[in-house]
Amino acid sequence: MEHPFYAFLSRMRYITRWGLMRNTFSENIAEHSHQVAVLAHSLALIRRDILGLEADPERCATAALYHDASEILTGDLPTPIKYYNPAIKAAYKQVERLSGEKLLAMLPPELRPSMEDYIFETDPVSHDIVKAADKLSAHIKCIEELKAGNLEFESAAAQTRRALQSMDLPELNWFMEHCLESFKLNLDELQG
Repeated sequence: MEHPFYAFLSRMRYITRWGLMRNTFSENIAEHSHQVAVLAHSLALIRRDILGLEADPERCATAALYHDASEILTGDLPTPIKYYNPAIKAAYKQVERLSGEKLLAMLPPELRPSMEDYIFETDPVSHDIVKAADKLSAHIKCIEELKAGNLEFESAAAQTRRALQSMDLPELNWFMEHCLESFKLNLDELQG
């Protein structure tokens, strides 16, 4: 019997993000998931190694790799639509859940319990870190678009920054204070 889970995952590169915005460069959910995994791993390391709080960086990175897997089946619904009102938000959460279940059914039964934790982000600490990394990735996209002169992302940058600040996660606050500004630099400035 064939198990097409991994073949479906390889199609993440065909789902484009930021569909309602004029972009200077496109971003797909495979690229986005990689960046979220790096950011989630970093936030968890900061939480554990700098702040002395409990976190599992590898679990966070793995959960981040799969955090948008359901979008292979649903596509990327723009945030203003997804969160327009509580009814749409609840309906979309149900669609994401059903899509996740459909993806899990594509795996051999022996792998489903292990993958379920990542597809549905069942660990509360990992969930919060991945959510923060996801929003941080969106904010970094806004910074990079603004750096390229694309003012289309001005209000999205302000909105994502407010959302990040409202999360009030110490590891996220640390990252924003010590790492975020460097995303505004060009290559020469980054190299010192």
